Amino acid sequence: MPVKLRLQRFGKKANAFYHIVVADGRAPRDGKFIEKIGTYNPNTNPATIDLNFDKALDWLHKGAQPTDTMRAILSYKGVLFKDHLDRGVAKGVVTQELADAKFNAWLEEKGRKIEDKKKKIQTDKQSSLKDRIAAETKKREEIAKAVLAKSALAEEAAKAAKASEAPAAAASEAPAEAASEAPAAAVSEAPAEAASEAPAVTDQAAETTPPVEEGNA
Repeated sequence: MPVKLRLQRFGKKANAFYHIVVADGRAPRDGKFIEKIGTYNPNTNPATIDLNFDKALDWLHKGAQPTDTMRAILSYKGVLFKDHLDRGVAKGVVTQELADAKFNAWLEEKGRKIEDKKKKIQTDKQSSLKDRIAAETKKREEIAKAVLAKSALAEEAAKAAKASEAPAAAASEAPAEAASEAPAAAVSEAPAEAASEAPAVTDQAAETTPPVEEGNA
């Protein structure tokens, strides 16, 4: 069975990363390997790939077979394209100079695409951050307005309650004042009336009493 280029899993369950290894096709996935030629971390955006380009290309020339995931990684890094050009040079289809020029042009274009992607990711992050800050600010303003409105309603309710209590207090105090003033007025007026009427009764009695005759006594 041919030698394979494949990934060997490491890391935690939700945060895995991989070693890029050259291993015997009969060995288990995470078993013994012949050589480690790089690492692959899919948890970053874009994914972080640290690959020994020359060793990977050399193993391809020797007939090593990459797995599907490794084929995508080698294509992303340009190893497969370089292997294709080298085979063309070996067959005499293209010259080495032309192959090198094509590969360098591909590297420049690939690097430009990667940089554009990184800039776009950074711009999207900043835009997302601004949107979150704006949303949070708006939410705080709405909460502040709600608190002010609630305070205003509470203040108006307190004023209304105070205004409704004032007439009730006045009505409850009026009968008490009238009751306290009535007996005093009656008491103060009674002796005066009695005093003014008493002499009149005495005079009338004096007038109606017959005079006593001296002879009859």
